[in-house]
Amino acid sequence: MTKSTSKNKKNASQASSAEQDLVSVEKRELKPVETISRFTDFDIHLFKQGKHFKLYEKLGSHVMDVQGVTGTYFAVWAPNASSISVIGNFNGWNKSEHGLAPRWDSSGIWEGWIPNIGVGEVYKYFIVSNDGQHLEKSDPFALWCEVAPRTASIVWDTWYEWNDAEWLKVRKEKNKLNAPISVYEVHLGSWQRDPSDPERFLTYKEIAETLVPYVKEMGFTHVELMPIMEHPYPPSWGYQITGYFSCASRMGTPQELMYLIDRLHQEGIGVYVDWVPSHFPGDAHGLFRFDGTALYEHEDPRKGYHPDWKSYIFNYGRNEVRSFLISNAIFWMDRYHTDGLRVDAVASMLYLDYSRKHGEWIPNEFGGRENLEAISLLRDMNIAAYSEFPDIQSVAEESTAFPGVSRPVFVGGLGFGMKWMMGWMNDTLKYFEKDAAFRKWHQDQLTFSLVYAFSENFMLPLSHDEVVYGKKSLINKMPGDEWQKFANLRLMFSYMFTHPGTKLLFMGGEFGQTSEWNFQQSLDWHLLEFAPHKGMKECVKALNAIYKSEIALSEYSFSSEGFEWIDTQDRENSVLVYARKASDPALNIVVVLNLTAVPRPDYRVGVLSGGLWEEVFNSDDTLFWGSGQLNSKPVKAENQLWHGKDFSVKLNLPPMAAIMLKKKL
Repeated sequence: MTKSTSKNKKNASQASSAEQDLVSVEKRELKPVETISRFTDFDIHLFKQGKHFKLYEKLGSHVMDVQGVTGTYFAVWAPNASSISVIGNFNGWNKSEHGLAPRWDSSGIWEGWIPNIGVGEVYKYFIVSNDGQHLEKSDPFALWCEVAPRTASIVWDTWYEWNDAEWLKVRKEKNKLNAPISVYEVHLGSWQRDPSDPERFLTYKEIAETLVPYVKEMGFTHVELMPIMEHPYPPSWGYQITGYFSCASRMGTPQELMYLIDRLHQEGIGVYVDWVPSHFPGDAHGLFRFDGTALYEHEDPRKGYHPDWKSYIFNYGRNEVRSFLISNAIFWMDRYHTDGLRVDAVASMLYLDYSRKHGEWIPNEFGGRENLEAISLLRDMNIAAYSEFPDIQSVAEESTAFPGVSRPVFVGGLGFGMKWMMGWMNDTLKYFEKDAAFRKWHQDQLTFSLVYAFSENFMLPLSHDEVVYGKKSLINKMPGDEWQKFANLRLMFSYMFTHPGTKLLFMGGEFGQTSEWNFQQSLDWHLLEFAPHKGMKECVKALNAIYKSEIALSEYSFSSEGFEWIDTQDRENSVLVYARKASDPALNIVVVLNLTAVPRPDYRVGVLSGGLWEEVFNSDDTLFWGSGQLNSKPVKAENQLWHGKDFSVKLNLPPMAAIMLKKKL
């Protein structure tokens, strides 16, 4: 368990006589005493070098006792301030009553201890800048915040009695790169709302009661939580963060979020969280011009302003900002026991000219477009994260051909564990959106991904971005009548689960949500009353089960050893045949995709060896709302050369469906 006050007893025992005098005065007569500090000289050295990765133990607000009196220590980085005071209900928001003192070491840190206030106290920093600006700012290291539209920070702690020891023992196996990793992407504010009051957000604890058993039933190995940090503007979906160390207060306390994560872990489900180091909003109470200057961002808008999101880009070259960001990444794995990070918008960080026209960006010192400071930060973050927690995973949302995103830093890579395979996603959706009659001219859209599939450790994403802003839901991207739409989507999911790489599916897709995702309301759970949607859910459940049980589908997720094309030439019938291979050949899987609505009886397919082959999955099963055209009996491989293989079998290919074959032992 973690308790924010656990390291303070030593500090308290070393209180000077001046401190003893301090605690005896009235609350409204505080004079800050510099000797009350959580910082050592080494802390300051690391901070200024960009190498302090647990700043949350030092900066922010921390309840601590001094000579038997409980109070709160405050520390904030604001090097361009001429004065800083703490304001809140405890002093009637008096701006001149509780001043902080600047440290003597030119670190830019202001600190002080205020007696008789503790957990639950609301506060802000009142900052007077060197040029006379008066600012009221939330604490960048606050552990909790008021519910928007209120903007004050709240003194809090991260004490929680965790019950996930068994999960932490096996996490290394569940998170390793040759394990089956099937991720369910969730926006907690719209996965489910209160049925009796659809406008009300469920709390983290309430969501746990339904989300945890649902994810377990569906067989997903992990959930990915879209940003759960404090963000005052709900339409940003959490990607415009004002409180990097605070969970979103509209859904409950830090401990309630910990409860949700704990419950998932107790059921053997890992938790990744979205992390957004690429930009932050210009809210007056947030990081923007924190001490009256561009402290966390760049002064020059060509480097510090993001034109797409109307937000501000971190100054990755400033060491104190690097310490802030890497500490934040570590914080969520340390205090919240998360199992990894999905890092948002990495491409926007890597390139200085991202979304900028000529003349709107500044080249790097070598005249190039690469953001060398951001590249260095991402490498340092991954080194720190994997050093501190070797059994986590970091996943990059990166859409360009930047080399080595998921390669180790020591060979020149960025050090991520995995990278989203955006090319696969785009090609796959374009293909399946086409009417089946025209697919024979576009088969390369499905086969091309294998040209580069092993250049990175790829995760296949069908994320929230694909079902918003007029792009339509996954089911309504599919062509044809209702039966064909559902058959197409089952087929696409089957292709996804048998393609090399780990998997990610956004909530609602698993049961064929018909409307686009709307962050303001619950998913349409009532659709599960209808057979097509219930069948889709059962299909995804079955795909998760076979993905986890058949080692050939995951053992070589990122290696060409695990994949072999058997046939890509039957464009006329739009049939593809390939094998997923394990280190034990007896466990290999042969996959056949019939990408049109035409059944194909007695279709010959080359297989990897002789013997009996049995169908272990068929997306046309009536359980999935298919037509039920199965190969229900094992078929004997004949010694007939086909598809370049010595042995082959005859199969009945169901319409618009995928089948998986495995050798019967």
